[in-house]
Amino acid sequence: MQRNTKTGILMATLLEAQPFVQGFGMSLVEKKPFKIYTGENLYLIISGIGKSNAAMAAAYLVCKYEIEAIYNLGAAGAVRTDMKLGDIFHIDKVLELDRPRLMTKGIRELKPNILKDFTAAVLATRDTPVIDASDRQETARHADLVDMEGAAVVQASRLFGIKCYLFKIVSDTPEHGKDIDIIFNIRRVRKLLFDFFREHIII
Repeated sequence: MQRNTKTGILMATLLEAQPFVQGFGMSLVEKKPFKIYTGENLYLIISGIGKSNAAMAAAYLVCKYEIEAIYNLGAAGAVRTDMKLGDIFHIDKVLELDRPRLMTKGIRELKPNILKDFTAAVLATRDTPVIDASDRQETARHADLVDMEGAAVVQASRLFGIKCYLFKIVSDTPEHGKDIDIIFNIRRVRKLLFDFFREHIII
């Protein structure tokens, strides 16, 4: 990502975004309808959790700030047992398992933009958290990770004709069966995602 390019970062919660705000020395420029932080040519928006929030936030960021590319960064749950807490993946395909296609009833599939030389994974985006072991097993038939925003960000970006990249960090695995585990783990791994983004994405 070139520093002279107007770039958006969309994250669901300030809990995940705090290292980015601090590390890039960003300033809060809007509180409503979404919190937005800026620094140099970066615009970071806190969307809130869920597909609807993510789609609205992405559209708002594109329309108001005329960004040229958007990065959806944040936590995701692993549904495979070989993924570890803190692992970071570049998403090359997003599935909406809870919103099948109307005519064919097939799985809705989306393709974000891809950067070279990163470990790729398939992401499932759902409107409800996937924590229960049986839900993880079912999701694992189709995807590697699960979140609640990625598909919506890709769709909004495609609507406005801008590039969209997704990077997700594992915040919970099949070993973590409680909501409180996810919050605790995000605090543990969130700086890893910032360090990764600053080292490998920012040019």
